[in-house]
Amino acid sequence: MKITKHVGADMRQAMRSVRELLGPDAVIMSTRRTAGGVEITAAIDFDAEQPESAASPRYEAPAPEPVAPPSYAAAVAAAEATFASEEFTRTASAQRASAAAAATNMLEADMGSELKSLRRILETQLAQLAWNDLSRRAPIQTELLRELTEVGLAHDFAAQVVAQLPPRSDLTQARRLAIATLSQQLLVTGDRWLDQGGRVALVGPTGVGKTTSLAKLAVRWALRHGARDLALVSADAVRFGAHDQIRGIGQLIGAPVFTVDECAQVPELLTRLGPYRFILVDTPGCSQRDAQLAGRLAELSTAGAQLETALVLAASTQAGAIEETVARFANANPASCLLTKVDEAASLGGVLSVLTRARLPISYVCEGQRVPEDLRPARALELVSSAVRLAHTSGAAADEDLLRRRFGEVAHALA
Repeated sequence: MKITKHVGADMRQAMRSVRELLGPDAVIMSTRRTAGGVEITAAIDFDAEQPESAASPRYEAPAPEPVAPPSYAAAVAAAEATFASEEFTRTASAQRASAAAAATNMLEADMGSELKSLRRILETQLAQLAWNDLSRRAPIQTELLRELTEVGLAHDFAAQVVAQLPPRSDLTQARRLAIATLSQQLLVTGDRWLDQGGRVALVGPTGVGKTTSLAKLAVRWALRHGARDLALVSADAVRFGAHDQIRGIGQLIGAPVFTVDECAQVPELLTRLGPYRFILVDTPGCSQRDAQLAGRLAELSTAGAQLETALVLAASTQAGAIEETVARFANANPASCLLTKVDEAASLGGVLSVLTRARLPISYVCEGQRVPEDLRPARALELVSSAVRLAHTSGAAADEDLLRRRFGEVAHALA
């Protein structure tokens, strides 16, 4: 018997090699997959005639029943069926493993969700116990925390203010001290622009009132000092009619107007406007998430110390959006901010919290569209008092559950 091994890229090539070498009578003994493809072990029986011994009688073995060798097509089919069965087994095993992994992941996710839920429940219960304990031991502090929350003050800022109060104070005294503390932490610049002049570029999101604020400042300066030392610059080539709007303001008060197509031209223009005491620059408005914002702010920053940047913010905007705006416009290095649309705000505590935390001074406050009447220098005590008064007028009320969640963690420190 002759045994050989044949390797092919697939089953048909390997069987073709068997047939060419051993012929159609070859018997397939085994098949297996290899790195090179398929390996077949085949054999063929070719008994040679043996010489008979004269001394011993000849033994005639019974002839075995003839077994027809498998045909080539049948062998291929059988081998392919074997490999198909093996492939099915591997696929089924992989599917079972994948299903087991998915079940494990689902189980872990469910357990994680359950643990988070239990943790939230536990934290809520602990916060409630701490808040109830604080309400019993320090009722003045808890009442003041409630009122500051109704004003719209950030919870961490409110907790800092209450923590600075004397331990033995009645509610009226505590309120006065809290307002005084807030006023001391809120930065303002005073009326220095209209008193001393300067070179100021107003920047900020679209629609916050940059151009209207510029008009109010320009008219106020002209009424106080005359228009001879005043110059207006329009760097807003994005908004339709922006240049014409600034030109109209200049014609109204008799001040010269200069226009540039982009903020990069502002520093060069400022070098030619040396004699003017007060220069106001109107810039394009854009969203705090605009991809071009960083580039425009970088262009303005090349002016260096000869140009002061002022961030214009609308008080009617939500505190979260104002916080994002302050962060995005930080590359402009604003020295102060103008607070507009104060008359449209439902609450002032949020914006005052953001500006206090950012240490950004407020220069002027605008609360109306009249030019130039609805503009006044920012005063800290006045702004804080307005925030408290607005909360009382609007009937703001702090939810008890909100108070427990906000101040339950710091209740022990406040008591």
